[in-house]
Amino acid sequence: MFAESESIPRFKFGNMMHSDPNLSLSAGANVVADDDFYLRNSSASAATPAFCDQNRMSCEGSPMTMSPWNQTSNFIKSGWSNFGDSGSAVPTNALIGSLVREEGHIYSLAATKDLLYTGSDSKNIRVWKNLKEHSGFKSNSGLVKAIVISGEKIFTGHQDGKIRVWKVSTKNSSVHKRAGTLPTLKDILKSSIKPSNYVEVRRKRSALWIKHSDAISCLSLDEEEGILYSASWDRTVKVWRISDSKCLESIKAHDDAVNAVVSSTEGLVFTGSADGSVKVWKREPKGKVTRHSPVQALLKQECAVTALAVNTSGTVVYCGSSDGMVNFWEREKQLSHGGVLKGHKLAVLCLATAGNLVFSGSADKNICVWKRDRSIHTCLSVLTGHTGPVKCLAVEEDQEADRNQRWVVYSGSLDKSVKVWSVSEYAPELQMGMLQNQQLGLDGDSMRSQGRSFSSGSRASQSRGF
Repeated sequence: MFAESESIPRFKFGNMMHSDPNLSLSAGANVVADDDFYLRNSSASAATPAFCDQNRMSCEGSPMTMSPWNQTSNFIKSGWSNFGDSGSAVPTNALIGSLVREEGHIYSLAATKDLLYTGSDSKNIRVWKNLKEHSGFKSNSGLVKAIVISGEKIFTGHQDGKIRVWKVSTKNSSVHKRAGTLPTLKDILKSSIKPSNYVEVRRKRSALWIKHSDAISCLSLDEEEGILYSASWDRTVKVWRISDSKCLESIKAHDDAVNAVVSSTEGLVFTGSADGSVKVWKREPKGKVTRHSPVQALLKQECAVTALAVNTSGTVVYCGSSDGMVNFWEREKQLSHGGVLKGHKLAVLCLATAGNLVFSGSADKNICVWKRDRSIHTCLSVLTGHTGPVKCLAVEEDQEADRNQRWVVYSGSLDKSVKVWSVSEYAPELQMGMLQNQQLGLDGDSMRSQGRSFSSGSRASQSRGF
């Protein structure tokens, strides 16, 4: 089964004016004193002690229940400040604008070309173009927890455990029509005949194995193989064939809610759970069917895993947790632990990657922008402006950028807004003095670390909080 990795050592987060999150997972790792952290190079952000409680009951552990998530936003344009030299030609990271519709907290995002899809806890999925509302369509289920796009199809994962499929009308691009539901009604009726197709999902309750029995938390596409993965609070990951909407497999992945799933290269799939573990699965053909076998467990900790992401080349895996940490592993080193990015005071709720950049959104309302150079991660910026936790992220390449590599970053928040940022890989690093002068409320902590699939949507210890 799984080769269990050792728990990651946790350090005191006192006066980390300069800190190095490159913490080893090896048993012989030495704990570094706070004074040693102070002497290290840094870039940006914050960390505070983990808020995981070992005695916390199931359904009480959501990071959102400890966060100011249900606030009313004034929707005022972010007071983003340019940390760089105003006279310099070096590109900086800044807010472009905000998309606001007073109808619900934003739980999911998906960007493709010039369109942005947003899902909330209302029944509407909004479509935006050039920072303006383009169209929208309504679902029968309220909360839209995940959105992914595959060609002409849009898949949405919902609180009711269903995946809905939508298509853009060929006659009018602003019209979206419902194309089906996963699993299909035909497959449900066909499977319900055989008693062997029923599995126990709760005590004294059974359901068809092709159906999720709890909320969908995350969706991930493997477009090359034509496969869709769905993670759920029912502790399973289901594998769907996009061409005919068939459920190929149901994986009993974890001992608690599965908060994140992300597919990668070479048939690898990563899952993260409220049970504190990150597991690796390998897709292997077995006769006429395809099965996913467990490879190893990358992480086992007390705090819930809330988000996963893999960089474009599939060489680095990132994991966000409810303690505000981002761990990462490197494929080139047989998925050995590369380090920890410590940039947030509260739970990391979402992760995204683009080029050499990594983005982490948190319940502390901030977004950290990290740049990877081999095994070293440096925090370029802390994007501030949301008045509620940052729940989801999406990144697209800026087609209007001339020479410098720039990205358009969309951040959805429980303040009911989506903010749009322009981010460059060549932006100057945040300096400690600048952080203090700007008073970003990060307790003076900062960091530097060693070390495109997106994933969001999470639950800590079976919590229904978000």
